[in-house]
Amino acid sequence: MNENAAALMRANLLEVFGERDVERRAQAAARIYADDVAFADEDGVITGRRAITARAQELLDGVPAEFAFVEDGPIYGVGSRAALAWRFGAPGAEPVARGVDIATIVDGRISALETLLAG
Repeated sequence: MNENAAALMRANLLEVFGERDVERRAQAAARIYADDVAFADEDGVITGRRAITARAQELLDGVPAEFAFVEDGPIYGVGSRAALAWRFGAPGAEPVARGVDIATIVDGRISALETLLAG
């Protein structure tokens, strides 16, 4: 896996879904996602950077301010695909959620992203 894929996966987790500042989140989204990026999770499929940043805002608005995303293992990748496991919750406590993000990367940006949650 190349370094750009790893950087994109970390930026998605920390600079978009983990970023509470709206402007910084939008700047990161513009840098890492394709214009027509598709995102799928348990709530369905959405398209576009604004839709993803709105989903991240909705998520963060519903949890305490100390909750954070952290990587939960290595980043995997082959070709145009990469995956990053994560956990979410208060530092030092059991996570309230665990999952994995799987991305397709085209022309140096994430063009498709799927989040799978642990059962």
